[in-house]
Amino acid sequence: MSIRTPLARARGLGSAGSGVEHWWRQRLSAAALVPLTLWFVASLVAHVGADYDSVIAWLTAPVSAILMILYVAALYYHSQLGLQVIIEDYVHTDWIKIAAIVALQFVNILLAVAAIFSIIVIVLGAGG
Repeated sequence: MSIRTPLARARGLGSAGSGVEHWWRQRLSAAALVPLTLWFVASLVAHVGADYDSVIAWLTAPVSAILMILYVAALYYHSQLGLQVIIEDYVHTDWIKIAAIVALQFVNILLAVAAIFSIIVIVLGAGG
């Protein structure tokens, strides 16, 4: 039997600050996604009913291409952070948790690279 109070036993058993960096990264990526999403939605609305060539011309503009790449990168990064928290909170078997987080990272990286590669191909191949 311990003479320590429940508060004394609980001190030091928390995250010890390890989750703060993750929390800040998620908030910063969300803050970056707000203007990028507004730009993306406004661009989609502006191109409703547009033909293929005008959409390609819009995407091949340097500012549009850069903003689209930034949007995709921020979107997949934010997705990775959020889904990792869900796995950490709800998967309790350690090896499954680690495997799921590693698989999630690989899938997010693969999808982000594929999306960014697609944008680059469209930008560089617009003339052909």
